[in-house]
Amino acid sequence: MAAGEGIASFLTPEQLCKLGRLVFLSRYVVEGNLAGAHRSPRKGSSSEFADHKAYMQGDDPKHIDWKVFGRTDRYYVKRFQDETNLRVYIVVDRSASMAFGSGALTKYQYACQLAAALGYITVKVRDSVGLFMISEKIDLHMDAANSFLHLNNLLKQMQVVHPAAKTEMAKSLHEVAEAVNRRALVVIMSDLFDDPDAIGLAIAHFRKQHHDVVVLHVLDPMEIDFAFKKGAQFEDMETQETITVDPRALAKDYQKVFGEFLEKNRKICAAMNVDYRICRTDEPMETFVRAYLEERRRCSK
Repeated sequence: MAAGEGIASFLTPEQLCKLGRLVFLSRYVVEGNLAGAHRSPRKGSSSEFADHKAYMQGDDPKHIDWKVFGRTDRYYVKRFQDETNLRVYIVVDRSASMAFGSGALTKYQYACQLAAALGYITVKVRDSVGLFMISEKIDLHMDAANSFLHLNNLLKQMQVVHPAAKTEMAKSLHEVAEAVNRRALVVIMSDLFDDPDAIGLAIAHFRKQHHDVVVLHVLDPMEIDFAFKKGAQFEDMETQETITVDPRALAKDYQKVFGEFLEKNRKICAAMNVDYRICRTDEPMETFVRAYLEERRRCSK
């Protein structure tokens, strides 16, 4: 990762340049405080028509729809869809398994880079970003705000938190869902090493509250491909249990089981209309972010 503090510790100037023109759009109605580019559940006087309501004393006569009056001989006023700023809450898994890395970056470091990138993109267009760091519980919570000073402080906090705890992913996600009271875009970054059905129920908790949810499944290529060539001793990073195996003898069965794990997570998310993407730590972070956000922008039209 880059040297420095705050955003400079996660993103290089070259990466910031590549990310600068991207926009993180919500696919659903959101709530916020500032005028922005996202639909709001509140009705107001912006330019996008929403619906009609019967005219009542006190309503502004200039909003009377005279075409409707001509058809019905009744007074109706136009209501418009407010546009609002987006609240993005980034949820980063800091359990011990996220410390694994076979290349230049661990899963946790890659997730932090992703968080910095999405935070930068969010704040650059005056949307708000907040943070949750979780393991067996919520370890860190920072409310959403829309300044670069806030983003820098958020990332400084992220710098001093490291993966060093066991996983109770589903339980922690339920706690996050209870803490996010207003409609938002929630981005979960984790290796999802917990019961997929339990995590699915936690994601359903977010969707029940009308949050837009993105699941970024952060994995090391060795976890996906299991390309170990020699006999080795594997250690569980959360329980410290060890086992000595011949990886070549296990590769076929491992890939089958791991493939089923990935597919189950994908199907759980698809059933709730939740974006699910696998993030390989050997893919340049900015390449993944650009491809994903451009795809999301096309789908939002």
